[in-house]
Amino acid sequence: MAMASLARRKAYFLTRNISNSPTDALRFSLSLTRGFASSGSDDNDVVIIGGGPGGYVAAIKAAQLGLKTTCIEKRGALGGTCLNVGCIPSKALLHSSHMYHEAKHVFANHGVKVSSVEVDLPAMLAQKDTAVKNLTRGVEGLFKKNKVNYVKGYGKFLSPSEVSVDTIDGENLVVKGKHIIVATGSDVKSLPGITIDEKKIVSSTGALSLTEIPKKLIVIGAGYIGLEMGSVWGRLGSEVTVVEFAADIVPAMDGEIRKQFQRSLEKQKMKFMLKTKVVGVDSSGDGVKLIVEPAEGGEQTTLEADVVLVSAGRTPFTSGLDLEKIGVETDKGGRILVNERFSTNVSGVYAIGDVIPGPMLAHKAEEDGVACVEFIAGKHGHVDYDKVPGVVYTYPEVASVGKTEEQLKKDGVSYNVGKFPFMANSRAKAIDTVEGLVKILADKETDKILGVHIMSPNAGELIHEAVLAINYDASSEDIARVCHAHPTMSEAIKEAAMATYDKPIHM
Repeated sequence: MAMASLARRKAYFLTRNISNSPTDALRFSLSLTRGFASSGSDDNDVVIIGGGPGGYVAAIKAAQLGLKTTCIEKRGALGGTCLNVGCIPSKALLHSSHMYHEAKHVFANHGVKVSSVEVDLPAMLAQKDTAVKNLTRGVEGLFKKNKVNYVKGYGKFLSPSEVSVDTIDGENLVVKGKHIIVATGSDVKSLPGITIDEKKIVSSTGALSLTEIPKKLIVIGAGYIGLEMGSVWGRLGSEVTVVEFAADIVPAMDGEIRKQFQRSLEKQKMKFMLKTKVVGVDSSGDGVKLIVEPAEGGEQTTLEADVVLVSAGRTPFTSGLDLEKIGVETDKGGRILVNERFSTNVSGVYAIGDVIPGPMLAHKAEEDGVACVEFIAGKHGHVDYDKVPGVVYTYPEVASVGKTEEQLKKDGVSYNVGKFPFMANSRAKAIDTVEGLVKILADKETDKILGVHIMSPNAGELIHEAVLAINYDASSEDIARVCHAHPTMSEAIKEAAMATYDKPIHM
């Protein structure tokens, strides 16, 4: 990617001569990281509010560029939602639950006989927690290595160059900075009339820590998070029903892939109620009663469940920052408005990640963070949101980058389509995982790749060949003429590319 190339350029900043003063020691004595570098003066070059994927990456990159940097994080553990209660713990449970499902239903097909298989839920959750703990400590270690000051507390603006921090110790301090970056991420989007108690009515956070496997689980929302968490508990034995207001699951997904994906989930006994809205909820009894009706209105139905997961999306988290106090502009959705350099309308104040427009994805936030501090350092940064990959970590996975067929039709773009099913892939047949396909969309005149969509085991890994190709404006013929190792799942990408500009060999 262009970002990677820029990151390799030699930094032209001179190493700063920073001294440790009594003022610095006093300023940071309230944080729990005395071993980290002291500030060196009253002012930092960069202050980041938020220690999630966008914030902590921005902090490390800023320090690497020679900028004196402080990161403020309210949670007391770095990594944000993604590492603590999102991406990482959910993938741990997805993997553990998949192992259980394979042992119970698939091992025998490969000649591996197991007399009995049972779930040890506390052990499964403990493994998840261990992974999270080790990674958060790892990020703290990176802060220490790169001399990033780390303040544990809730920050809010006093001025465009001052942040008041209520520390987790109950104290208060003021952190000053020439440039302040808001990287506070996003929070669960609530639904009217539904109170999340994280016991019977849970968010994605509560769904990661259920102490019992619910007999019946209702998921409100058929997006990435809802389908992933529904998959976890469905594999472990829950009867899962997904209620979605829209006509399709994952509406932004390529239509053809989406239909195959839904069929695959239905084979796994996940039920779907599409074009359905929730109009009432009663959690006064032992379980939860959900009253639903057709999205366009009609006869109401009552659904019963042990647990209801509210997964209707996420919303920017900017409450309590006092953005209005310094005049930072936001849109109707609460997202902070920035220009191409991530600058807000207030000089010296920037924003990245989920609090600004664009995909709400951890890796997008990371790229925002790197580009933002590169601009601050006088370098060049760039993030193309049209080339950010997305992955649904179910089984099979679904991964994509670039345009869908529906988007190309809407934009009036002439295109060619190349597809190759994993049923015709030798590696997939050898390991008995033939479900899915690769779909490539390329410009009809130039053959430039416009979009790639993959449904398969490990699609989240396979997609990056396509991500690289799209970032370098490659054609489908470029991929088709690259030698791919045999036998591999990635050969399906080569064959799909051959099908796009010419004809595949193995189909």
